[in-house]
Amino acid sequence: MHDGKKNVKPVVARIWRGRVAADRADEYADYLYEHGIRPLEEKALGVQLFREDREADSEFITISYWESIEAMSRFAGDDPTRIHHLPRDPEFLIELPKTVQILAITASSGRTGWG
Repeated sequence: MHDGKKNVKPVVARIWRGRVAADRADEYADYLYEHGIRPLEEKALGVQLFREDREADSEFITISYWESIEAMSRFAGDDPTRIHHLPRDPEFLIELPKTVQILAITASSGRTGWG
């Protein structure tokens, strides 16, 4: 979380999903963290990476938290739902996602730091 934004609460979440063949999941996890998550750590209020391993594939979900759509757009461009694929995504992903999901945060509690 940004030092200057510790007291800023997120109002929107940007959710990206992608699936990778099971035998490439560990390699993609490392790649995604270095090239996808680290840049978000610099710009977003917070970011989480989730992984579900299944028999044939693994699904990765990235959720980044933002103080406004405008702040998100400064990172993602004029259309914050537009995907910015990482250079090696076509090599790893079973299919390239076309959009991300943007949700308003209407309640938060627990140990997220925002409750």
